[in-house]
Amino acid sequence: MAVFDKEAPLYDGWYETKLGAFVDQVETKCVFDLFKIEKCMRVLDVGCGTGNFSIKLAKMGCKVIGIDVSKEMLKIAEIKSKAESLDIEFCDMDVYDMKFDDDYFDGIISVTAFEFFKNPKKAVDEMFRVLKPRGYLTIGTINRDSDWGKLYLSEEFQKNTVFKYADLKTIEELKDYRNDNLIDIKECLFIPPTAEEDDISLEKEKELAKTGKRGGFICALWQK
Repeated sequence: MAVFDKEAPLYDGWYETKLGAFVDQVETKCVFDLFKIEKCMRVLDVGCGTGNFSIKLAKMGCKVIGIDVSKEMLKIAEIKSKAESLDIEFCDMDVYDMKFDDDYFDGIISVTAFEFFKNPKKAVDEMFRVLKPRGYLTIGTINRDSDWGKLYLSEEFQKNTVFKYADLKTIEELKDYRNDNLIDIKECLFIPPTAEEDDISLEKEKELAKTGKRGGFICALWQK
């Protein structure tokens, strides 16, 4: 996991750019349009990274545990959560072997981590194991069939990034996991990665969504 540790100090810098902040905004809306939050829910954030969604969930009144395999990412997540006086538990833990009881969480999310799971079926099965009956699982991931997918899969981009280890999925592939439990799939991020700053807006996002373009981010919801 050394490659993810090296990324940790620079990871949050992306969200400080206009495009990065916009991406976070539309992806967050997509996730929470599907994953309905209630106060005091016990929620697991799988592949929490530097705590972006863990912190959002805690601010919404959830009891959050975030897990990741990068110790450096987790250190940053801890610092950020303490700076905002949030009670979040962060754990160095592998999604394939989680140290939680069966039927433990009210809900589970995993955002922009699924593409790095080498055995996604095993990961989904393990997340279902620790999810309570009738609980919801939401996975958000980069859409391979999109402008963003093409960028992340390009040889030039992969040279010096963690995306050389990624296995991007399509909507059709995401549907293959626990299909009987699948409730809904949404997509967003129709703004391309090459967009000019003046074109980075919700108005442009809505306009492009009507053109038949594929969104760069797909989000699926399952119920146990």
